[in-house]
Amino acid sequence: MNRILIVGLVVLWSWQAVAQGNNVVDLVKESIKAGSAKELAKYLNTSVDVTIDNKPETYSRAQAEFVLRDFFKANPPSEFNIIHQGSSKGGQPFAIGQYKSGGNTFRVWMKIRISGNQSLVQEISFVKE
Repeated sequence: MNRILIVGLVVLWSWQAVAQGNNVVDLVKESIKAGSAKELAKYLNTSVDVTIDNKPETYSRAQAEFVLRDFFKANPPSEFNIIHQGSSKGGQPFAIGQYKSGGNTFRVWMKIRISGNQSLVQEISFVKE
């Protein structure tokens, strides 16, 4: 009986983690589609890993907003779609997308961190294809 209860709780927790991650992915998706670094920053962790053109850096939320603003200014969005989303074996949600700007296409990767009842982007990258 205890085994069933434990398994049920683990499944419920995993499902909740994926649902929370999916919600923040939808909000981030709309922010990226709009090219709004200010809106996107609302969903970033206090410290976030940002990779642009294979140059990874760790920034505060405020610094990341400026970096992303410059990226969107140089590469205004014409299209953004989530291609795949899921969670790792450890339950960490992630999403992979495709961002188009002019003639350029970028692969977007983001990892979501769930802390308590809050889901925030821990890592985001824009890599030119």
